[in-house]
Amino acid sequence: MKWDLAIVARATGGRASGAATIERVVTDSRGARAGDLFVALRGERHNGHDFAAAASAQGAAVLVGAGLIPPGGSGVEVGDTLDALARLAAWRRDEITAPVVAVTGSSGKTTTKDMIAAALGGGAHAAPRSYNNEVGVPLTVLATPDDASAVVVEVGSRGIGHIKALAPAIRPDIAVITNIGPAHLEMFGDVATVLRAKWELVEILEPGGIAVLPVASRDLTGRVSGRLVTFGEDMRADVSIAGVTLDRRGRASFRMSHAGSGVNLVMALAGRHQPINAAAAVGAAIAVGIPFAAAAERAAGAAASPWRMEVSERAIPGGSVVVVNDAYNANPDSMRAAFATVEMMPGRHIAVLGKMQELGGAEAELHSEIGRAAAGAGFSWVIVVGEDPGIAAGAGDAGCGAPDVPAALAILAEIVRPGDVVLIKASRATGLEGLAEMIGGGATA
Repeated sequence: MKWDLAIVARATGGRASGAATIERVVTDSRGARAGDLFVALRGERHNGHDFAAAASAQGAAVLVGAGLIPPGGSGVEVGDTLDALARLAAWRRDEITAPVVAVTGSSGKTTTKDMIAAALGGGAHAAPRSYNNEVGVPLTVLATPDDASAVVVEVGSRGIGHIKALAPAIRPDIAVITNIGPAHLEMFGDVATVLRAKWELVEILEPGGIAVLPVASRDLTGRVSGRLVTFGEDMRADVSIAGVTLDRRGRASFRMSHAGSGVNLVMALAGRHQPINAAAAVGAAIAVGIPFAAAAERAAGAAASPWRMEVSERAIPGGSVVVVNDAYNANPDSMRAAFATVEMMPGRHIAVLGKMQELGGAEAELHSEIGRAAAGAGFSWVIVVGEDPGIAAGAGDAGCGAPDVPAALAILAEIVRPGDVVLIKASRATGLEGLAEMIGGGATA
């Protein structure tokens, strides 16, 4: 990217003042420098306009509301900076000739995004974290290097029309849906609405684009009228997996097959569900034109973002315990996936869980179901931290409550013993992500 302010003004419909060359678009004034365009966004807790003067003083141009360019500064004035950010991303998307792969779904989006980027090989561009909303998606597209071999965009949704609103910035050549499940029901209302909202990603495919969908979901695959690649734990899938086993640290060994050939793989990431994510990533890479075996090896070796099925061994008196830290987020499907992983790992199993957010009117029922699922998966203890709409009760004799993290640690100190496996899983609002580092006397080799 090498724009001037005249291009920024044309893209946004704004009015330019001064002169500047733009090589990067940022929304955080910290570290803003010459060559940057600082977009002053208004949020619920912060107003970027309060930091426009600091960004300008650091050499950046600014994209601000009318009359708000700092004295002596350069920038573009617009009526709505969030809308202007989306327009800039759409302008940048018009410049991109590399294939664009977009991924959405109820769970697994970020990990699958990371695996797709790995499967596509060097030169593929993807955001370093979960940039999947109306700010993150444009920033991902705007950060695309001129020489990128491909672009991978993670796309979230909070309701009908949200993905379509981002269409000008995305315009995917490949659309991946990881799964459809009861996540964010407070916003969507029911799973049928979740499917409609996520399906928008397929609807905005570029002409001749390819949908990459789970073979087990006929509600998705049955809607496709164009090109389709399927994935899953079914030999009828275009990219299939079979023979999944887990080691002590929850890493899967399995066989992946495509078009009559197969490779034996070992995942770098822990999780019984990771081979499915890898199959989705390989399906996307095949759709782009990457050879199957190379894409499979790269996807299996991908690293993930923090607090997603991070497995470590922690020292305790007399030995050690394995801790599975999956505290980045939680919904019913991802909870069950975590349970399935731990169930296959050797040792006695303990779950430290927290509330799943944004489940709406189904909250009590779904939490109770998760408690029963934990008990059914053989957890000896199910410790629920903070507010509990029904997990502990659903878990029966295995369930107990802890008002906060220190109380949960105190319970663990009483019950944990060498060889145990401790799962930590909750929505971010519960604040369990740091608990893993507090268990025992430190990590073992």
